[in-house]
Amino acid sequence: MTSAGLALIGLAGTAQAAPVVEDHAMGSQMAKHEGGGQRIVIDTDPSAQAVVYGIDVSSHQGNVDWPYWWGQGKRFAYVKATESTTYRNPYFAQQYNGSYNVGMIRGAYHFALPDRSAGATQADYFVNNGGGWSRDGKTLPGALDMEYNPYGSTCYGLSKAGMNTWIKAFSDRYHARTTRWPVIYTSTSWWSQCVSGDFSANNPVWVARYSSTVGTLPHAWPYYTFWQYSSSPIDQNQFNGAYDRLQALANG
Repeated sequence: MTSAGLALIGLAGTAQAAPVVEDHAMGSQMAKHEGGGQRIVIDTDPSAQAVVYGIDVSSHQGNVDWPYWWGQGKRFAYVKATESTTYRNPYFAQQYNGSYNVGMIRGAYHFALPDRSAGATQADYFVNNGGGWSRDGKTLPGALDMEYNPYGSTCYGLSKAGMNTWIKAFSDRYHARTTRWPVIYTSTSWWSQCVSGDFSANNPVWVARYSSTVGTLPHAWPYYTFWQYSSSPIDQNQFNGAYDRLQALANG
């Protein structure tokens, strides 16, 4: 990294970039509607419990200092690839490849706008722009980011049945393209308002809750796979299992 680049790195270990229209970070609407932004401190001693710690990033972080986050004990990362069918993260290559090169297990995520186009259409856009999967032991299945509508009504103008159909179409298309079921990122509150279907048989759940405990899970999921527990100083996540289980998820 150049000296100019290093000058942009703050305590959070990232170069800050100005957000653009249609670039919504994972959890940005959760924090807006459910509260968040505070720094949640939980026990991050890897010997204390069978969990793995990681982060998620988008263009809001710019060029990420991956060695810094590796030094902070982060062992996996999710990187925003796309939003709807109109946005691609301009920092995706640096973030996705950089996390891999430092040794992390990494995956990509898609911020859904279900009122813009069909679920299968957005799944194709995601896969075609970085959201694919390969059995290399270092790539997690893609994640579908389902949260409050940044532009209008909470559920994007869809009924619960309509939202079920949209999510299933995305999930089925992603599976057809990659052989993997996408992880679904959401909050219990948003899910209970907007979705009635049971996706627990195939899709791992990634819960957003900025608290010291994960709380009640969304409908029908008996356990969480990932938990986004803080958004400060960067989105902080916990994988619910030991490192070998994270590797197993990557390997499919």
